[in-house]
Amino acid sequence: MNKTIFLGIAVAAVALGAIFFGQEKESVASPLDGFAQCLSSKGVVMYGADWCPHCQSEKKKFGASFQYVSYVECPDNPKQCLDAGVEGYPTWTFPDGKRLTGDRELSELSEASGCVLPE
Repeated sequence: MNKTIFLGIAVAAVALGAIFFGQEKESVASPLDGFAQCLSSKGVVMYGADWCPHCQSEKKKFGASFQYVSYVECPDNPKQCLDAGVEGYPTWTFPDGKRLTGDRELSELSEASGCVLPE
């Protein structure tokens, strides 16, 4: 009888553990998600390279929200970058032909794109 009770408790504990630990964690939206998504929806593209310290700085400003930025890794896509007229990294291009080069503040991207930065 004791073995049956122990076995029942053990099975229940394993099942509860699987339910608790198996649940996917809800992703918490970053305050910059909307800003990054707005840039992409307006056709703003960042061209860069992983080894570029200024590009790394730009990406860091966005944090996890950078996943929503339209980004082209130039060493992997040289023709695309040449066709876009990229001469240095990072280069931000806008549909109206405007471009910003070098390490930029998010406020500059906001002003150039019309995308609102969260407060």
